[in-house]
Amino acid sequence: MTASIDINTVFFYFASAVIGAFALWLVLFLWYLKEKRSRDVGGGLGLQLFLISAPEGIVEKGGNIEEAVKNFISKMEQFLSGLYSIKKEGFSSKLWKGPLFTLEIAAHNRGNEIFFYIAFPRVYGKLLESKLHGAFPDAKIEAVEDYNIFHPTGATAGAVVVSSESTILPIKTYQKLNTDPLETITAPFSKIDEFGEGASIQIVLRPAGEEIQKRAHKAAKHLKEGQSRNDVLARNSFWYDLKKFMFPPKTNKERQKPLVVDDELAKLFEEKGAKVIFEANIRILASSKSIAETDSILRNIAGSFSQYQNPEGSGFRVTELSGKALRSVIEKYSFRLFDEKNKVYLNVEELASIYHFPYLKRAASQVRMLKSQESAPPVNLPKEGISIGLSKYRGGEQEIKIKKDDRRRHFYSIGQTGTGKSTLMQKMIIQDIQNGEGVAVIDPHGDLIDKILGHIPKERADDVIVFDPGDTQNPMGLNMLEFDPKYPEQRSLIVNELLEIFNKLFNMSVAGGPMFEQYFRNATMLVMEDPESGNTLLEIVRVLSDKAFRDYKLSKSKNIVVNSFWQQIAEKAGGESSLANMVPYVVSKLDTFLANEIMRPIIAQEHSAFNVRNVMDQKKILLLNLSKGKLGDINSSLLGLIMVGKILMAALSRVDIAEGERKDFYLYIDEFQNVTTKSIATILSEARKYKLNLIITHQFIGQLEEDIKKAVFGNVGTICSFRIGTDDAEYIEKQFTPTFTAKDLLNIDNLNAYIKLLIDGQTSKPFNMFIPFPPKGNDEIAKYIRELSQKKYSRPREEVEEEIRKRHTGS
Repeated sequence: MTASIDINTVFFYFASAVIGAFALWLVLFLWYLKEKRSRDVGGGLGLQLFLISAPEGIVEKGGNIEEAVKNFISKMEQFLSGLYSIKKEGFSSKLWKGPLFTLEIAAHNRGNEIFFYIAFPRVYGKLLESKLHGAFPDAKIEAVEDYNIFHPTGATAGAVVVSSESTILPIKTYQKLNTDPLETITAPFSKIDEFGEGASIQIVLRPAGEEIQKRAHKAAKHLKEGQSRNDVLARNSFWYDLKKFMFPPKTNKERQKPLVVDDELAKLFEEKGAKVIFEANIRILASSKSIAETDSILRNIAGSFSQYQNPEGSGFRVTELSGKALRSVIEKYSFRLFDEKNKVYLNVEELASIYHFPYLKRAASQVRMLKSQESAPPVNLPKEGISIGLSKYRGGEQEIKIKKDDRRRHFYSIGQTGTGKSTLMQKMIIQDIQNGEGVAVIDPHGDLIDKILGHIPKERADDVIVFDPGDTQNPMGLNMLEFDPKYPEQRSLIVNELLEIFNKLFNMSVAGGPMFEQYFRNATMLVMEDPESGNTLLEIVRVLSDKAFRDYKLSKSKNIVVNSFWQQIAEKAGGESSLANMVPYVVSKLDTFLANEIMRPIIAQEHSAFNVRNVMDQKKILLLNLSKGKLGDINSSLLGLIMVGKILMAALSRVDIAEGERKDFYLYIDEFQNVTTKSIATILSEARKYKLNLIITHQFIGQLEEDIKKAVFGNVGTICSFRIGTDDAEYIEKQFTPTFTAKDLLNIDNLNAYIKLLIDGQTSKPFNMFIPFPPKGNDEIAKYIRELSQKKYSRPREEVEEEIRKRHTGS
């Protein structure tokens, strides 16, 4: 009885222990599954998506393209090997594997570009950036929001890609392919419709550890020992162990038979294990408006994996999914989860063969590539001055400023329309105005002036002069012949500048000649000899055509050379009849403007509405809206040319005050080639000492005459290039090489530019700059300032026309 009780007790305790152990195992197993699921989802949500853009590769003329491509892909191996360092060590790595990351190729459901992404743990973001730039120094990495490939109301298809043979057998890699495998991969993406259709290849990765590499090396070793392919591939399996138990190893005598060694297969295993290996899930998803179109996209992409079939090794098998399996893979794709059931082992050479950044745009022109390169900003970026943009380099941002003294060497920019030149100007002008500086802006379109007005502080409203010829009912006077009596030498400067202006507008080497210049010069000089009796372009016409008025002017003139011309040459040598023949020849050029309803009330006024010297010395804000749409090209150019000439004369007249007392004045000219003569060379070379600082921009080099081009590039301190055309890129490249090439200048995005910045009198190495849009201005302030300027500086049109009529008729 006692023995029976003892046995029952033992059995009871034993059963209890077994049940308890099983219960504990079950609890731990369920906890493990729950924790694994939580970690998997948490790991997926802990990834940051990065968009990677690399510049298109360069193949030298006569170079081997295939060799260049393979060299490029080998850098991807280097990069992926670097990412292997996120592998976990220790006991926890056995439980949780991780951390994981993904490589993705995608075409969004909007647009037709093909993008290359890497989703990487946020905590290792700096590591990713470091490894990327170590292998691809010119690549750009951007943290972005997740993308969407799914049609909003259509169908979705999905597939998983697994090994067709044992996963430790290698696939065919780029080293044994004759073409870039990525071209075959991306070709189906290029056929996807840009509206509604999308597709993605997602490769989820985590470091596999050294065990798989060891297995590959052991497989090679066993093959060399004479084991068969099947035995080698079956090792470490339950069925292999069972077979080994039931069929023991052969006798020593049998072992002495000559071995048949598969050297090629052994070599494949060695190649597989020679490089670090990742566990990988490969998924393909496609979406379109219909099931048939979706399946077509999926199968076209799936077909591209056949190129990796290695006859002696392995390849891929694509399994299309449906029902619950499809829903599961969509969920795993969306959360970037790892699936143990469908994993394959790929070393970095195999991975790089499937996913690498594009090198050439041959098979798919839609692949997203880095259009233009970036360069680090100089380490001595100024800490003071106005802000002109942001340096964006490798994910970092630095504000770019330019010092006041460096601005005195002038600022030049070039770029096609819409690339950001005016935005940069607007940004600089607003800061100058808010800093209390004196500013003049010549705007041939009018848009820039409209944007600036809304940013003017109320306390500077009285400083503003808005010169708008389009306001025909309230014209402001602008008299080119007006000069400062303290500086009579200005008269010669005015005549020379007017001749340059007419030469620019009418090509006087063809339409004029020596006779035109002789008569025009002496007529203009005679008019200016006595400003009180009339001193505008209108009086030039009267001097030529009205003898009584000419005689009156001669009676007031003290210029013996001018008097001699009219009395000894024009009248006596040729007579009045000969003079009459010259009048239409000269007057025809002036009538172009004097007969114009917009121009006459402006240029025929005796006195300009404002004194340019006072504008400069008192740091006022002069805004000239010379809209070509309202004025026409030639009228817009004339007014701009006159104003630039007057500003130059005002600057040169500052010789009467000490250089230290001269106040900086900033002259902004958009499309400067239309409003500058050869005197621009004088401004660029001499204006610095007079504190006249130019900021000039235009669209292409062909707009500049050779003399002006030499003056610009020989004198400006800071050069900034937005996107330009082919011919200009070849010319401007000289300013930015070797940092940037003509290709970069051709492809840089809008609101981005390359700049050689003058810093403390020294030109910096070129670097890239981004120009953010300034905030929108206040429309009410803009309206108020326009009205205030009109009241202070304009005159009613009727009053002006009556004054002109009286002078013209001599009444």
